[in-house]
Amino acid sequence: MEAERAQEPVGIVDIGSNSIRLCVYDATKRVPIPLFNEKSVCALALGLGASGRLNPDGIAPALAAVGRFVTLGRAMGLARIDILATAAVRDAVDGAEFARRIEQDHGVEVRVLSGGEEAELAAMGVLCGTPEAHGIVCDMGGGSLELITVEDGRVGSHVTLPLGLLRLAEASGDDRLVAAEIVDRHLRQIPWLADGRGATLYAVGGAWRALARICISQTQHPLTVLDNFGLESHEARRIIGLVATQSRKSLEKVPGVAKKRVAGLPLAATVLEQVMARVQPACMNFSIYGMREGQFYTRLPPALKAEDPLLSICRQLARHALRFPEHGDELMTWTGRLFPGEAPHDARIRHAACLVSDAFWNEHPDYRAEQAFLRILRLPFMGVPHCDRAAIALTVFIRYQGSEEAELIQRATALLDEAALMRARIIGQALRLAHTLSGGAPNLLRQTGLTIEGADLVLEIPAGNPAFAVESDRSFDRLAKSLGCETLVIRSRG
Repeated sequence: MEAERAQEPVGIVDIGSNSIRLCVYDATKRVPIPLFNEKSVCALALGLGASGRLNPDGIAPALAAVGRFVTLGRAMGLARIDILATAAVRDAVDGAEFARRIEQDHGVEVRVLSGGEEAELAAMGVLCGTPEAHGIVCDMGGGSLELITVEDGRVGSHVTLPLGLLRLAEASGDDRLVAAEIVDRHLRQIPWLADGRGATLYAVGGAWRALARICISQTQHPLTVLDNFGLESHEARRIIGLVATQSRKSLEKVPGVAKKRVAGLPLAATVLEQVMARVQPACMNFSIYGMREGQFYTRLPPALKAEDPLLSICRQLARHALRFPEHGDELMTWTGRLFPGEAPHDARIRHAACLVSDAFWNEHPDYRAEQAFLRILRLPFMGVPHCDRAAIALTVFIRYQGSEEAELIQRATALLDEAALMRARIIGQALRLAHTLSGGAPNLLRQTGLTIEGADLVLEIPAGNPAFAVESDRSFDRLAKSLGCETLVIRSRG
């Protein structure tokens, strides 16, 4: 087992049009889980459309925020700190001077991103979590809107438009109908938007995360995790169209939506409504990963970048929580005998469940299954659709002999069809058998075999080895029944 590498924290300061944020990540990990995350709202783009200059009331707090973040980064001993400025600094006539002042005051370099660079990093943020993403990334900030095609792990056509929420509100007088006309005028000039027809539209940005919360509430979706919350296009357009026409008072009643976001939601919904009408995607997917995560991803070593983000975070959890971390891969091999001809996607989800199947051993026995289920539903997985998240959670829940009759379990597993439910049960029951046989210790399972022979599920164990003198468990027979067998037969060999 490779030794755990030392933590190497890196910082990214994002000087946006509305807020400035510092995120600190561990550069030795594939998944950008923030070690530190703080933002300051400065609204640098407020009034930019009319004056061409940064918001004079925002400059002093913005400089103070950057100064704090640079100082914090040095106190944290960051290996590096990337300072990125986006649309407001890029487009303002005094933006270059603002960037120079930061550089002179703090001895750092400020990288003012071009529109193309900002678009590419936003798309790379989506690809960081979902390498197989196919469709169009739509990233809305305070100063600009980026549209980018993604396919086969690569960024394609892209454009940056002056349709950020602050600038659009100013240009339209905060009138939704005027805003719709402005957005439509810009989108009509982008012929390649039709390339996203029938694919996925990936919505990135704080305003659209707030929209995602409304969609979750309106659909009574059982999970509140925002990342990879998806909707079919017709359902997304219905709810977003409704939000676009709502009053601020009505939107304030929606649970989970920050009040500071409410005022801009109708305009944000109007923009997304117009984009969906032009792109005509099959579905929409909300992503919590954007430009900052794209910057993190582009600077990863090739070997780390090539790792599967789901399996990487599961391995990370295993290293910190499992009694015997290497046992997860043994479980993957051992349970694989039950799934000949398994599809790659199904194998990936099974592998994830195997890796984390013993991560909750130290929870109280009376609540272990429930705690495992809830924690897996809320873990910082990247690029995992909610149905797959529910499948992993249910698998580990059954491994701990949880009862599916609980209302909480039934709500989440409603995301799974009957085939996925049965598969989760089989894997969970097989994991239960494997952990009972081995006690979670490594190198024991490989001495056994599990095969289906006619009407029997046959478990072969080495003769005379006291490690396998385990009492029969009712869950063993449940596994046999789930596989369509009459019983589990234990056979000695050797």
